[in-house]
Amino acid sequence: MPINPAFAGREFAPAGPFPVTREEIAAFAQAVGAHAPAHLDPQAAQALGHADVVAPPTFAVIFAQRCEAQLVQDPEAGIDFSRVVHGQEGFVHHRPIVAGDELTGILHVDTMREAGGHGMVATRVELTDADGSPVTTVTSTIVVRGEG
Repeated sequence: MPINPAFAGREFAPAGPFPVTREEIAAFAQAVGAHAPAHLDPQAAQALGHADVVAPPTFAVIFAQRCEAQLVQDPEAGIDFSRVVHGQEGFVHHRPIVAGDELTGILHVDTMREAGGHGMVATRVELTDADGSPVTTVTSTIVVRGEG
């Protein structure tokens, strides 16, 4: 089943809130080899002006993928996840993510089209904090490989 281009332009309901914990930040930092003390030590983070430990820049992908699941798991979208190849990921940080944040994400399907027998899906997730202030914009492109 090909992807459904009618999803282009769709905005999904907010997902979350997603609480951010010190433990999550530490585990992610270890997984990606981010060894800055501010990722693990609240005092080091506070010395840099943060309220608590600060997440590595790519940490936002965790919440973006939870939001993107709304699209991927919708059978009407036509995305066969077993055929998905990650194409591109981008981050625009409006402020750092820190432990204690509660993030909410809104998924936007920017484009959804066929190209060369493959599906191309570009999404954007706008992450905001509990006050509704922008935190991070995550853009992503996936390729849904054709069956040919």
